[in-house]
This record gives sequence, C-alpha cells and structure tokens, in this order.
Amino acid sequence: MIVSSFAFEKSQCRNSKQSLSSLSRFDLINVKARAVRRGVWFRVLSRMERACVDLVVKVVGRVRSSRLQEMLAPILSKLEDAMRNPVQHLMRTEARSLAVKLSRIAQQWGNRSAVGWAGNSGFIRFLAISCLNAVS
Repeated sequence: MIVSSFAFEKSQCRNSKQSLSSLSRFDLINVKARAVRRGVWFRVLSRMERACVDLVVKVVGRVRSSRLQEMLAPILSKLEDAMRNPVQHLMRTEARSLAVKLSRIAQQWGNRSAVGWAGNSGFIRFLAISCLNAVS
C-alpha cells in the first residue's frame, strides 16, 4: 500500500493541503516503481497524469506548492486504489451492497439474526472472496 511508503493518507490529502508537503522526489520515484511493477502505472493513469508525475520527479525536490499538491492528490489516490488488495477492493465496492441485499432478503424470510449481516466484516469478506472465485 502506498501509505506505508510515505506519509500520505488519502483522507488527509482531501482534507488538508499540508499532508503532501512531506512528499519528496524519492517518495514519488518509489510510488512510480511500485505502480510500474504491479502494472497499474500505464493502465490507470492517463498520459497527462504520468507526465505530470514524471515532471515533478525531475524538477521538484519536495512538494511545497498548494497547486502542485492539489494536482498530485487525485493521481496518487488513483494509484493507491489500483494497488489495493483485490479482496479489499471488492469488499468496498460490491460485497457490501450484496451483504445488505442478502440481509434484507433473510430478514423478510424471518431470520432475525440477519440484521447484523450487512455490517459484519467477516461476512462481507466471505462474499468478496466468493465473488473472486466465481469470476476465476
């Protein structure tokens, strides 16, 4: 995960302009290398976004400009989302809504314990893994 490689939190990036100020050239080089290794650099980012990151790496030693921070934030968020574990991605996107639907159906059938299914992370993880196995 990108968060472990440098002091950047996606939520902090949206809420605070100072969070990216600790981002250095070497942090961006590491993020780019990881993204290229995982095959998401060219798949997720547009040509313009890749050029922006490459230009920042060549010109800037440490990100200080608020405009530059605002430009880098969505790019790094895209990379973080793309490099996230596929099970976690499915848990956030599809499995949670599926758990809510299954919970409602089970409650309509009279299962009283189904109320907690929608918020049960173990059940949501089970559904995500089931979805992954069904696709494979």
